[in-house]
Amino acid sequence: MVTRNISYTVTKEDEGKYVKEILRSRMDFSVKLLTKVKYHGDILLNGKHVTVRQRVVEGDVLTAEYPEEESYFQPENISLDVVYEDSDLLLINKQPGLIVHPTYNFPTGTLANAITYHMEQQGEVYKLRFVNRLDMNTSGLVIVAKNSHAQDVISRQMQDNTTVKNYIAIVHGIMEGKGTVNEPIDKDPNHKARRHVTEDGYPSVTHWEVLKTFEGKKYGQIEGFSLLRIKLDTGRTHQIRVHMSYLGHPIVGDELYGQLFGYDVPPEWMSRQALHAAHLELDHPVTGERIKVDAKLPEDMEYCLKYIEEQL
Repeated sequence: MVTRNISYTVTKEDEGKYVKEILRSRMDFSVKLLTKVKYHGDILLNGKHVTVRQRVVEGDVLTAEYPEEESYFQPENISLDVVYEDSDLLLINKQPGLIVHPTYNFPTGTLANAITYHMEQQGEVYKLRFVNRLDMNTSGLVIVAKNSHAQDVISRQMQDNTTVKNYIAIVHGIMEGKGTVNEPIDKDPNHKARRHVTEDGYPSVTHWEVLKTFEGKKYGQIEGFSLLRIKLDTGRTHQIRVHMSYLGHPIVGDELYGQLFGYDVPPEWMSRQALHAAHLELDHPVTGERIKVDAKLPEDMEYCLKYIEEQL
């Protein structure tokens, strides 16, 4: 059995090329996936089994069938907000407080467990491939590829910066207009979990734009708050949190980085960093169609904004 197949009709320009060349150049197969399909899936030319050394002619229909794969996570009936799904992709609006993948400290109760349950309910079988990840206390859009081809193609899009990833954040202090932080990031040698800006770190680029400011509001050592839209060109661990704290405007509720400035907020109006992956654009890995999805702001961030505006 197979879980997915992809086909391509040979053009005059392709005539005389090997099947292997078509799979690589026209169907965007990675070397790893090509090997997997050769030995564990199937390759068909006009419905007949062929090797990768077969030559093609105009009008031929080349089909590659992926081998069936499984994930071995325990299914758990956890609330799941699906914003897009087809045979190749699953896009989830992850709620805050949910870790993406099981770890030693969180062996169950994760997004992977929730998706495994969803998969069973849909009657599907595939290996979970998270193309991006979010911190446990960051909410918003997570990309799951249902096969290695989708994972490879989207990963390359992200490396080539053709995807769009926009976040919404509430930060301390008044910011104006828009700007870019182009500062390298690496692990902080003085803290096991924290990252910091350092000259010999990994290239990291964050664009920010002010959506709204809350002047005259004060809690802690700095006056005012700002609501930002943030776009990433890179995807380093804690990148937004690090860059905002580097600017002196840490994210509201961020215990790890806000404490560096003595900024703190009551947990009853924000008990985690006020950061949400709100918008995503990417090209579908098979059809090439541009996919645009949005994830609404979670209730705790809506409440936080209301609290700042009406009560502080």
